[in-house]
Amino acid sequence: MALFDLPLESLREYRPERDEPADFDAFWKQTLDEASSHDLAADFAAYDAPLTGVRAYDTTFAGWGGHPIRAWMLVPAGATRLPCVVQYIGYNGGRGLPIDHLAWPVAGFATLVVDTRGQGAHNPSSPGATGDPYGGDHAQAPGMMTRGILDPEQYYYRRVFTDAVRAVDVAAAHPDVDADRIAVAGGSQGGGIAQAAAALQPKVKAALIDVPFLTHFRRAVEITDCDPYQELVRFLSSQRDSADQVFRTLSYFDGLNFAARGRVPALYSVALMDLICPPSTVFAAHNHWAGPKDITVWPWNGHEGGTSRQREIQLRHLRQLFSVV
Repeated sequence: MALFDLPLESLREYRPERDEPADFDAFWKQTLDEASSHDLAADFAAYDAPLTGVRAYDTTFAGWGGHPIRAWMLVPAGATRLPCVVQYIGYNGGRGLPIDHLAWPVAGFATLVVDTRGQGAHNPSSPGATGDPYGGDHAQAPGMMTRGILDPEQYYYRRVFTDAVRAVDVAAAHPDVDADRIAVAGGSQGGGIAQAAAALQPKVKAALIDVPFLTHFRRAVEITDCDPYQELVRFLSSQRDSADQVFRTLSYFDGLNFAARGRVPALYSVALMDLICPPSTVFAAHNHWAGPKDITVWPWNGHEGGTSRQREIQLRHLRQLFSVV
């Protein structure tokens, strides 16, 4: 790894023009209105986890298209009216097991850990449990990035972002959650999902966005050789006449456009040696974020970012923001 992107002083000022379709807001209103026609059908089934201080619920709810989405709801034992963190997962990961997600419950927060549809099937450390019945009607590169990419209405992340918005409604519906204190959080793909959910879902009151993926697509594919962005490059290398349509579709899902609509307090993190989600793509989103914001910079780290150190910073930040004692 090396410092391959812009100097830090330039990154702090990097605020590129956004490629935003004229019907961006209409597209997402229509998408979420369609989703709301399905009953949320949130089900919290008690799960016998070998834990004494945390109650675990194997949770299912209706996401985009009414499709069943799996999650874990984790609640500190004996507590009610809790702030809640809705946690989204990194690329190719799944919800795993309750024991993998104890930091927030131990700190006094309820936590909803949301599966990402169609992912986690080949990740033994973080298996998923949710399918995706749609794949698009064209050839695609392996992975999720090009699934349905020639049509914004068929694109994979339309379903994922809608699931994420619905998940916040699920958290708010739990009887032990204070619906006025809900945050979204995630790293990499999870950070990109949290960024979108914070912009689309009015019940979100704070966002924790670590080394976000799905942001500033055009620059990302031009300066990194790493997956998952390289899935787009491999697709374009064979589907040579589709570039305009690909980037048109991506403009409906670009984190820059969601950041410009973000109004709640946001805490970002960035790693200056991150080859997977280049620093300029992260700073571009942070610098466009329209609400209160801060960013933690990890100068000597790659895509792992600040790991547990960043989590400590997030815990202190959210405890103060939500007045957790």
